[in-house]
Amino acid sequence: MMSQPSLQPSLDKYFYYLKYERNLAPKSIQNYQRQLASICDVLDINTWAQLTVDHVRQILNQARRQGLSPRSIALRLSALRGYCSYLVEKNILASNPAKAVQAPKQGSPLPKQLNVDEMHQLLDFDDDSLLGVRDKAMLELTYSCGLRLAELADLNLESIQDDAQLRVMGKGSKERILPIGKTALGCLNEWLKVRGELVDGDEHALFLSKHRRRISHRQIAKRMQLWAKQQHLDQHINPHKLRHSFATHILESSGDLRGVQELLGHANLSTTQVYTHLNFQHLASVYDTAHPRAKRRK
Repeated sequence: MMSQPSLQPSLDKYFYYLKYERNLAPKSIQNYQRQLASICDVLDINTWAQLTVDHVRQILNQARRQGLSPRSIALRLSALRGYCSYLVEKNILASNPAKAVQAPKQGSPLPKQLNVDEMHQLLDFDDDSLLGVRDKAMLELTYSCGLRLAELADLNLESIQDDAQLRVMGKGSKERILPIGKTALGCLNEWLKVRGELVDGDEHALFLSKHRRRISHRQIAKRMQLWAKQQHLDQHINPHKLRHSFATHILESSGDLRGVQELLGHANLSTTQVYTHLNFQHLASVYDTAHPRAKRRK
């Protein structure tokens, strides 16, 4: 069942709003476009003002019949809720019907991380080749700063700030400034000494491929996995695992959940709590140590 063409103009205005007023990243907008296109394929309405709670339930039921996972269904509902909130602001809807429907329960698989010894094993290599020096800098910088894959790939020469700091553009075009650890800074400086051998013209990308252009996400992932194999680590390695290891190790040492939230660039603390899989015993220990009136009886 295809949606009516009359639904599209309002969607186009919403995507314009996301891009120019919300300043969302292109990939985020593309995700909204995909989800809302799938939603429109289910609907049999002429205007968005006709959207009801029953329509929302119909959308989710259709997603279940398609075999979508609870997480995918929740993402679809989230996209619809965001759009309906926009329609309420524009007085097209009196209320948000998507808020009346509950997302399906889903498990929260915890991301895996390397322990400190495994991280040392991965990073403890010396390779004087051009790509070896580059890869060492990428690995060390990812772990030192807890970078996302896209953040690492998008780094430019201008991203390196004075006083050993890194300017990163994260999700939602939100900028954050991160400290660069001593070891990572040393590896980064070694890379900058030889980077010119891969530069063609006025290239600003910090990390380049052997084809003399900005290294791709796929290439970064392949090189990291290559080094994991080279260093005899019997598990899959990717930038996300290094980012999670960074967060876990910082949190285990400091107990500062808010600090880790800022370093990771999470908008909500709840995201950081899931990401760093704090157990209750650790939380209780931090609470007892930090709160002057919270000493619990043994």
